[in-house]
Amino acid sequence: MGLFEIAAVLIVLTALFSYVNYRTIGLPTTIGVMVISMLVSLGIAGMGMFGLGAVQRQSAEILGGIDFNKALLHGMLSFLLFAGALHIKLEELSGQKWVVALLATAGVMASTFLVGGFSWLLLKVLGIPIPFIYCLLFGALISPTDPVAVLGILKTVGIPKSLEIKIAGESLFNDGIGVVVFVILLELSGGGVDVTVRQAFSLFLTETVGGAALGLLFGFLAYRMLKGVNNYQVEVIITLALVMGGYTLADRLHTSGPIAIVVAGLLIGNRGRAFAMSDLTREHLDAFWELVDGILTAVLFLLIGLEIQVIPFNRAYVIAGIAGIGVTLLARWISVGLTVGALRPFRRFSPGTVRILTWAGLRGGISVALALSLPVGPQRDVILVMTYITVVFSIIVQGLSLGKVVKRIYP
Repeated sequence: MGLFEIAAVLIVLTALFSYVNYRTIGLPTTIGVMVISMLVSLGIAGMGMFGLGAVQRQSAEILGGIDFNKALLHGMLSFLLFAGALHIKLEELSGQKWVVALLATAGVMASTFLVGGFSWLLLKVLGIPIPFIYCLLFGALISPTDPVAVLGILKTVGIPKSLEIKIAGESLFNDGIGVVVFVILLELSGGGVDVTVRQAFSLFLTETVGGAALGLLFGFLAYRMLKGVNNYQVEVIITLALVMGGYTLADRLHTSGPIAIVVAGLLIGNRGRAFAMSDLTREHLDAFWELVDGILTAVLFLLIGLEIQVIPFNRAYVIAGIAGIGVTLLARWISVGLTVGALRPFRRFSPGTVRILTWAGLRGGISVALALSLPVGPQRDVILVMTYITVVFSIIVQGLSLGKVVKRIYP
């Protein structure tokens, strides 16, 4: 199938599942679409037992034409990050800057090593020994909270503003950090390439600092263009060019595209909104990016649900995946607790901060995309199963119960 045909199938399924969810299940749209797509995928997988293997083969052919890693990390992610950053107020974010910075850097790294160590022990006990570096890769891809999942759920949960900014800010920045850590570990894991500590640190700085600098540059250029125009159609196109061109150029220059787009989005969403846009432009710009965010988020969660057809499940891997949920939550709790504990002498935190930050650490498509990018082999299979099960639990169980957790702490 061609690219347009695949896109058409995905949009039609997203619309259909959104309609079914709205009329029957009543879950938040993204979660409802994912649940229905998972059920449909399981149904298709079982059709071969009833002589309907052609449907299963056709479905596998469509999924085979979609590179989930490229579709998300080099496609949808730039739009989703910009749409999320556009509505974060810098004055509110600056009040939480140290918490967000530590959670997105030290927190991710601590969680990476905690998950890696716990997973290595767990898999050894289960009789699935894999090299420790692959356990660290699992830690790197599962530790960052997913901005798409987090921001989507936060819209439906009543949470104190200070905590909301911490959670949203962390999710926007830590996926960029997590991808950088993952890339460094992947270089270390094989291919005959020797990576020194100095080279790894240099790569980390280039990706993160370089990405932030490019984001500032792109955002400022777009801001100057917006300031010189008073036509909402042209201004929307400028922001679209900023997202697509900025992410592509950052990727070509081997800096962090996600960090670049988040920084550019914060600049446009604050200074651009205040000084370079009319009320009419702000209204149309918000409507456009809200629509883009809603459509792409729904399509992404549809893809997550459909990917169940290509996950190599077996009994041992499923047990490892279920146990991996506890490992991931424990590592998240420890890393968040250490971060908050380090800052407690200098600032006050809302009651239940560690519990809420732990439970609000949702994982999503970025983790699945990174797992799918691993080299083919038995290590990839077990990591992929563990990642998928953790992500599904995170989105469905943590996502749907986050409101109840908040209400228990803030009745």
